[in-house]
Amino acid sequence: MRIAKYIANAGLCSRREAEKLINQKKVFINGTCCEHPSTKVSLDDEIIVNRKKITLDTVIRLWKMYKPVKTICTNKDPQNRKTIFDIIPKNYPRLISIGRLDFMSEGLLLFTNNGDFARKSELPSSNILRVYRVCINGNIDNIDLNNINKGLEINNIIYKKVVVKLEKYKEPYTWLIFKMREGKNREIRNICDYFKWNIVNLVRIQFGSIKLIKQKPGEIIEIQNFNFDL
Repeated sequence: MRIAKYIANAGLCSRREAEKLINQKKVFINGTCCEHPSTKVSLDDEIIVNRKKITLDTVIRLWKMYKPVKTICTNKDPQNRKTIFDIIPKNYPRLISIGRLDFMSEGLLLFTNNGDFARKSELPSSNILRVYRVCINGNIDNIDLNNINKGLEINNIIYKKVVVKLEKYKEPYTWLIFKMREGKNREIRNICDYFKWNIVNLVRIQFGSIKLIKQKPGEIIEIQNFNFDL
């Protein structure tokens, strides 16, 4: 395994930040200063970063959070808005988010201690189911729902793995259930903007086999038993 990847998977920092530490001569392998991020290491090697020994946890762990609205999915925000990492208790290991939810969206967000697992779970090719409950201000035409389910092209982006159905209508609000497997950026909001639907609330309620059940906004829980395919 490359040293930069080892450091990232150990939960110390991102791979890019690991490369910076290596360039700053702060990484040592078996007592020798590491010269390049592509240097190969094994579990038997002693890795020192910033004068501290790090070890690689080979057990993949998973947590689920109820992300509140007005919380941004990033480590640091130039505008000083609250981030998802501000919510995580200080005694937790460094966690890596699996995907993200935008600032005004809420609901299920997953975290892991393993960078490779996070990246694989985010890829559209992984075909992992994502389910959202969306509240719209106004009534919805069934023709529009049918058009979404057939596949849409919006601003040269094709949305074809989206299934939407009407959950309920109670004037003046309509609740929709969106199911998708690609996880494109702002996918639901782009579709709703296209039909000029006004989103009141957007909540992710499921990712793969993991569901948002009995959690309060901001609460994070470790999942003890989970399918590696989610």
